[in-house]
Amino acid sequence: MRLEKRAQVSQAMLWGSPILAVLLTLVAGALLFVVMGYDPFASLRAFFVSPINSTYGLSELAVKASPLVLIATGLAVGFRAGVWNIGAEGQLTLGAIAGGGVALLFWGMEGPWILPLMCLAAIGGGMAWAAIPAFLRVRLGVSEILVSLMLAYVALLLLSALVYGPWKNPEAFNFPETRVFSDSALLPIILPGTRLHLGVAVTVVVVLLAWFFMTRTLFGYQVRVVGAAPAAARYAGFSRDRMVWISLLASGGLAGLAGLFEVAGPVGGQLLPTISPGYGFTAIIVAFLGRLNPLGILLAGLVVALSYLGGENAQIEVGLPQAVTGVFQGMLLFFLLATDVLVRYRVRFGAPRLAGA
Repeated sequence: MRLEKRAQVSQAMLWGSPILAVLLTLVAGALLFVVMGYDPFASLRAFFVSPINSTYGLSELAVKASPLVLIATGLAVGFRAGVWNIGAEGQLTLGAIAGGGVALLFWGMEGPWILPLMCLAAIGGGMAWAAIPAFLRVRLGVSEILVSLMLAYVALLLLSALVYGPWKNPEAFNFPETRVFSDSALLPIILPGTRLHLGVAVTVVVVLLAWFFMTRTLFGYQVRVVGAAPAAARYAGFSRDRMVWISLLASGGLAGLAGLFEVAGPVGGQLLPTISPGYGFTAIIVAFLGRLNPLGILLAGLVVALSYLGGENAQIEVGLPQAVTGVFQGMLLFFLLATDVLVRYRVRFGAPRLAGA
C-alpha cells in the first residue's frame, strides 16, 4: 500500500473525509469502550442516541452547538486568510465580562434596551481582546498564535479576579459569583419547556450571513486569495495587514457574543469563575470539521455538541468517566487530520509500475 499524489484536489474527499473521520471515531470509540470493560453498543447508544431522543434533548443539542458554531464561523474567516486566532476562549471570556458588566451596571432595572446594549458591549469586549494580537502582528510581526493563546489565560484570571473580588455578590455567602442579572438582561426562551434561547436563532442568522459574504462578495474572494496565494494578493493590491485586522476583529467579536449568550442563557444570568467548558478551543475542531464553510460548520457544530451531551449522559447511564468527552474530541481531530491526506493523495495497493514497463 502506498500514497500517490493526485493531479488535483479531490472535491469528493474534501467533503467526504470529515464524514470518514466521524465514522473512524465511532469505531475507535467502540474499541476503547471494550478495552475499558464497557458494553460498546450500550455505551455508543448512551453517547450518541439517548441524548437526542426527545424534543428537550434536541433543544439542548442546539443550545450546546450555538457557541461552537458562532465562534467557529468567526475563526473560519481568519483561517481561510491564513490568520490563526487560537485565543477565542479568551475573547469569549472578555465578551462575557463586558456584557455581564453592563447587566450588573443596570442591575435592578428593566428595559428592552438592556440586552442589545449587553450584546454590543460583548462584541466590543471580544474585539478589543482580539485587537491586541492584531496590533502586535501588524506592527511588530509577533505571532498571533502565541499572543492570542496566552491572552486566553489572562482573560480567565481577570474573570476570577472580578468574581472573587469587586463583582462578588454580597448575598452569596462568600461564593465566587456575581448577582443574578435582571429579567431584561436574560435571553428570551423561544421554545417553552426547554432552554432554547434567542441566541440560537441569532447564530443561524450569523451563519447564513457569513456564508453569503464568504461566497458571494468581493470580501470573501479577497479572504480566499490572501490565504491561498499571498503573492497574487499583493499583486492585486489586497492588503494583508487589513485582512489581519478584519479577521481577528470579526472572530473576536463573534466569540465575545458567544460568551454573552452563555452567561445570559445557559449559565443562568450571572458571571462565575468558569463560564465555558472550552468552547473557544473546541471551536477550532468545529471549523476544520466543517471545512471552513459556514454551512458545514453548522453541521459540524451539532456533531461536536453531541459529544458534550453524550459525555454527560454516558456518565449517568453507563458510568463512563467524565474524560471520555475530551477523548472523543481528540480522536475526532486526530482522524480528521489523518483523513485530510486523502484530499491530495490516493491510496494505491501493489507495487508501483516502472516507467516504460
